[in-house]
Amino acid sequence: MTTPSSAIAANSRRDFLKLTAATIAGAGLVSTVTARVHAAGDDTLKVALIGCGNRGAGAAVQALKTKGPVKLWALADTFDDRLESCLRHIEREIRDTSGNEGSSSAAELITVPKERQFIGLDAYRHAIDAADVVLLTEPPGYRPQHFEYAVKAGKHVFMEKPVATDPAGIRRVLAAAEEAKKKNLKVGVGLQRRHQPSYLDAMKRLKDGEAGDLVTLRCYWNGSNPAKQPYDRGKLSELEYQVRNWYFFSWLSGDHICEQHVHNLDVCNWIKGTHPVEAQGMGGRQVRIGKEFGNIFDHHAVEYTYADGTKMFSQCRQIPGCANEVGEHFHGTRGVMNLSAGVSELVIGGESKWRVSGGRAGYKNNAYQYEHDALFAAIRGDIPHNEAEYGAHSSMTGILGRMATYSGDKVKWDDAIKLEAPMTTDAESWDAAAPIKPSDDGRYAIAIPGITKFA
Repeated sequence: MTTPSSAIAANSRRDFLKLTAATIAGAGLVSTVTARVHAAGDDTLKVALIGCGNRGAGAAVQALKTKGPVKLWALADTFDDRLESCLRHIEREIRDTSGNEGSSSAAELITVPKERQFIGLDAYRHAIDAADVVLLTEPPGYRPQHFEYAVKAGKHVFMEKPVATDPAGIRRVLAAAEEAKKKNLKVGVGLQRRHQPSYLDAMKRLKDGEAGDLVTLRCYWNGSNPAKQPYDRGKLSELEYQVRNWYFFSWLSGDHICEQHVHNLDVCNWIKGTHPVEAQGMGGRQVRIGKEFGNIFDHHAVEYTYADGTKMFSQCRQIPGCANEVGEHFHGTRGVMNLSAGVSELVIGGESKWRVSGGRAGYKNNAYQYEHDALFAAIRGDIPHNEAEYGAHSSMTGILGRMATYSGDKVKWDDAIKLEAPMTTDAESWDAAAPIKPSDDGRYAIAIPGITKFA
């Protein structure tokens, strides 16, 4: 039995209102900042970037465009070439845009001398120690380890999605999130749709019952090849190779159902105000079958069930030449809300009752900027801000779906979340063993539904 939109749990509505308030604050509508954010009495926030890929560079630029004095202070990556190219990209982006309010030059915003450029599996520690705010954009398999360290060190955090790739990591993130609350640390998670004005408007309409009682949910990330391409093995150690080629290993990325499709799954959890309790599905490797593609699938289809019986149907695919769709659909007793980064609309009786074209149209910034605006406004204004719990639950939703497609089993949330054995490693030396090993011909074991267990 489904829950009427008008009867959505009170705590869900309160969370929605708090999120809306934080987003408005991040968008610059809060005019005063009273808190001193630095022990030394300086309002300048020193930012460390951990993980120097494309998303890391984007996050750093967005952090530098928030209100108030801020500096990029330290960089960390496992590989020096990635760090160097990332720093050049950030400097170029800041030169080519208006930059931070009151600061126009890259030199004012970026202060990362060689002694604050850290390389290696332990580089994150040094960068976190040097900063006030840390941006965690490394391969997701390492995120629980880095988040734990940042919270222990008393740092505010922005971390990309997914926040973990296995149940053990999810539990670590949730535990660290509770510690962050105790320390009054602010935590943002890179599920930027929760800060996109068109999505906020659509969610309010759904919660107000404009589409009627919610009956069914659908979500998709069906596209072509991912932006990441396989990396040449060369003379790298096995662990180095897998970290270089992180997208194609489930212990590092979570598979694309977690790394990418988590955005759509999160939107469905958002409107339900909770996570699914069960998943069943199917998936496999149809076209991306070479050993250079590690051990992940290229397609997944999952039926999720929420505690009240509501079904959410999910698809994600990375196969060229197929029909593409990225978005979410909510079917109610009165109409359907169709959401995407492009066009979002509420359709009732075949007629469009509300429509936003272009996603960003009419808004000052994009959703990526709004999520950083909200985090930094919360830090400066001492506004409650901790997105780690819903980030962890939506990441676990992707993991639950992966377990269902890899195994072919019906997998219950309560069984999956308790699994003890970690898929990942906390190793900080390249001499350490990789969590999975290739066969003699260099291939990695691929999950086989009906044989593979979801543990």
